[in-house]
Amino acid sequence: MASAATQAEPRVVLSARGLGRDFAGFTAVNNVDLDVEHARIHALIGPNGAGKTTVFNLLTKFLQPTRGRITLLGQDITATAPDKVARLGLVRSFQISAVFPHLTVRENVKVALQRPAGLATQFWLPLSSLDRLNARADDLIEQLGLAPYRDHRAADLSYGRKRVLEIATTLALDPEVLLLDEPMAGMGQEDVRMVAEIIRDVARSRAVLMVEHNLNVVADICDHVTVLQRGEIIARGDYATVSADPRVRTAYMGSEA
Repeated sequence: MASAATQAEPRVVLSARGLGRDFAGFTAVNNVDLDVEHARIHALIGPNGAGKTTVFNLLTKFLQPTRGRITLLGQDITATAPDKVARLGLVRSFQISAVFPHLTVRENVKVALQRPAGLATQFWLPLSSLDRLNARADDLIEQLGLAPYRDHRAADLSYGRKRVLEIATTLALDPEVLLLDEPMAGMGQEDVRMVAEIIRDVARSRAVLMVEHNLNVVADICDHVTVLQRGEIIARGDYATVSADPRVRTAYMGSEA
C-alpha cells in the first residue's frame, strides 16, 4: 500500500523531454525538459526572444518539434495534430484576446461549449437547441465572476474582463492543462489582481502553465518557475530559488532581482 506521502505527491500531467526546434539552421529551443503538475501553477519566464512562445507552440503542436518527446496524461502526443491535442485536454489562450466582440458574455461561452456538447457542426438545428447549454454557461460565468456582465456585449467589457471571458471560453472545453500566454499583458493593477486570483482559483482543479512577464504575479501565484534564455533552461524551482540565481539576474531580472 502506498504511503500517505506518496499519495500526496503531485501528479505530472504534461511532460517534455529533450524538446528542440530548429529553423533553417537557427536553434530556437534546445533540450528543454518540463514537468507540469496537476493543481499547480507553473510559470515559463525569460527575456524577449528566449523561446517561451515557441515552447508553447511545440507543446500545443502548432509547431512540430525537431527533436524530443511530449506526453499528456501519460500519452505520447509528439506527433499528434493540434485539434486532437485540444480534445485530449491541453488548451491554450493567446496574447491577443480572442472573443467575439458583438456577442454577449453568455453567447461567447455557449459558442465554446458547442463542440464538447456535440453541437458544433449541427448547423441545421434551430437556435433553441443551444438552450441546453445555458446552465453550464452560467456556471462558468459565475465561477469566473462574470455574472454581472452575462448579457453585456464582449466589446463593452474592460480589457481585463475580456481576458477573463477568454479564460471562461477555454474552460468550456474542460481542459486538464491550461496554457496561458501572457494573461496579464496590457492590464492595469486592479485587473492584474483580479485575473491573478481567478487563475489561482482555476488551478485548484487543473494544471496551469503560463508565460508571464509580470514578476510580481509570478512570485505571488506560481508554484514552480522555469527560466529560459536563448531557447535553453538556465534555472528552475520556486520563485525564491530562481530569483536568487546569478544567471537569472544577469539574463532576465537585472536590478529587479
